[in-house]
Amino acid sequence: QVQLVESGGGLVQAGGSLSLSCAASGRGFKWYTMGWFRQAPGKEREFVAIITWSGGSSDYADSVKGRFTITRDNVKNTLDLQMNSLKPEDTAVYFCAASRGDGLRYHTWRYDYWGRGTQVTVSS
Repeated sequence: QVQLVESGGGLVQAGGSLSLSCAASGRGFKWYTMGWFRQAPGKEREFVAIITWSGGSSDYADSVKGRFTITRDNVKNTLDLQMNSLKPEDTAVYFCAASRGDGLRYHTWRYDYWGRGTQVTVSS
């Protein structure tokens, strides 16, 4: 089992940057595909970014491609999301999630463990 705790959210002006981190505890972090999702008020939770076991493969939602970067450290058991050129539409609660096994997966139902989320607010 894996426990996930996000940090690093906050309030930032449009065009600014934030770095989110997800600390994982428990066994076998390196064997999980890890993802970031977000949920804005009144909307469904949506995929943001994903990274595979070794970090060799990653992918992003079209809306964040070129602005966000996902990385992981399998020694420190951490997952990070660097967010640049933030826009007001990036405002949401951001969640990290773990999915057993390797491979790119984009749907919330593919993920086994979730953090409680961290709020990101981008002002215009």
